[in-house]
Amino acid sequence: MGEATGSVRSRFGVNPGQVVQEFGYDDDVDTGVRQELESVIGSELADELYDDVTDAAIVWWRADDGDTADLTDLVLDAMTTLEDGALIWVLVPKPGRDGHVAPADVEEAASTAGLHATSAISAAPDWTGMRLVTRSRGR
Repeated sequence: MGEATGSVRSRFGVNPGQVVQEFGYDDDVDTGVRQELESVIGSELADELYDDVTDAAIVWWRADDGDTADLTDLVLDAMTTLEDGALIWVLVPKPGRDGHVAPADVEEAASTAGLHATSAISAAPDWTGMRLVTRSRGR
């Protein structure tokens, strides 16, 4: 396994054999990230129409894709096939790039969808990834 593949594996938390569903694909996505994810899982990313159980979701989101309500709807769509406890990554253009989305907007959409943004990574030269997880319940 190459260093880049190991890096994607550790940053995104995916493993061989898992199913990763992708939302918001367009010609501006980072093909390197997509290829590295596919290399780790050993198959192509599942598209938005995939309706079986998935282990993770990648959501590409830009400012012109809609407002926070639209992002909330897309996150909820991504959750429909996710295995319990699976991760959703929302990838947004970095500050200064066309289509930049403020982290607060992603956090608001996540909260409305019942999720919590736990961390952010530099996913690619032009993209920031925000990790969304199910809110933990107090004991």
